[in-house]
Amino acid sequence: MLRDMDTAITTERLALRQFAPADLEAYAAMCADAEVMRHIGKGGPVGRDVAWHQLAFFLGHWALRGYGTWAIEERACGRLIGRAGFIHPEGWPGLELGWLLARDAWGQGYATEACKAALGQGRGQFGALDLISLIRPANVRSIAVAERLGATLARQVEFMGQDALVYVHAPA
Repeated sequence: MLRDMDTAITTERLALRQFAPADLEAYAAMCADAEVMRHIGKGGPVGRDVAWHQLAFFLGHWALRGYGTWAIEERACGRLIGRAGFIHPEGWPGLELGWLLARDAWGQGYATEACKAALGQGRGQFGALDLISLIRPANVRSIAVAERLGATLARQVEFMGQDALVYVHAPA
């Protein structure tokens, strides 16, 4: 189990950090974008109230599990562009590495960069070895990210009332 994780990570272009109250506007805008949310959760945009609950979930996950999901910001300008990190709430099928980016941040390698940093932190310092990513079958962008990270398709499951692919991230 991950514990007492240093909550900040920097890469060449990104800062992965704890979510803060000031992130709500940008995060709620991502969650309101139907294309961004098409393959997330139940597959549609969510309101500001649900976005706030998600931020509270991410912060609570750190408090309860000692690890969690980081806010991703562009270092050059400080703009919030997404989230990446670990989640394993009660009833989840495994310790998941997950990510979400604002649409205007797609196609620039940010998800792969953020997830590589998260994997390095989780594995190298805190022993996160058995990791999965749950991805909807039509989410070709996330499948490509998982494969770039070295994950392989293990099986298909029903998750939140829909099919999901379980990608396994082999220990490095």
